[in-house]
Amino acid sequence: MKFVRPRCYFDVELSDIPLGRIVFELYSDICPITCENFRALCTGEKGIGKTTGKNLHYQNIVFHRVVRGFMIQSGDFSIGNGTGGESIYGGTFEDENFALKHDEPFLLSMANRGKDTNGSQFFITTQPAPHLDGIHVVFGHVVSGQSVVTHIENLPVDKMSRPLQDVRVMRCNELMLKSKLKAAKEKRKVSSEESESEEEEEEKEKEEEEEKEITALNITYNIDIKQTPKYETNKYINKI
Repeated sequence: MKFVRPRCYFDVELSDIPLGRIVFELYSDICPITCENFRALCTGEKGIGKTTGKNLHYQNIVFHRVVRGFMIQSGDFSIGNGTGGESIYGGTFEDENFALKHDEPFLLSMANRGKDTNGSQFFITTQPAPHLDGIHVVFGHVVSGQSVVTHIENLPVDKMSRPLQDVRVMRCNELMLKSKLKAAKEKRKVSSEESESEEEEEEKEKEEEEEKEITALNITYNIDIKQTPKYETNKYINKI
């Protein structure tokens, strides 16, 4: 079976006005640990973070740092200013590898506070940035929505490089291949049919057991009737 890299998306808004969708392809064959962290943060499937106590989810994150001609940064789901966030593994995790270089725009790379401090924050390059090689882990790239990235890059910012208007990820998730989605639907259908079949079988078995009990009860009564005097039989029947 051909290996297929996972894809995730962000639906981005600027002050409640839709900007469009950014779609990422993750290099899970090169950086599986880093990619799984990003993917799971897109789906929100891991629940509450161990260190932040917040949902491990990119939904509603803002792009808190934008530097024209360099990159746009986001991923702080707990505080929103670049000081928070955490990985799905709890806290931070090690630099997986530096196999890929920052040699083109629209690359997806991990933001950090030094060696082996990867959490949930990431950035998207808007120009080659070779000075980041060996320091930040490249783990994906933008496959569509480059115009959205460029729009964000050119927004006016304050002295802290934060956009004057909030740029927010309103929706995010993993994109499913049609074949994978179809297989999942078929699996659910089969599971549902099996469940219904099991229920029917259980109901049938229950009915058979009830019939056996009734038959056994009748046999017992018949034995009692044959083996006991008439008045005792009536007494037993009244008690039942």
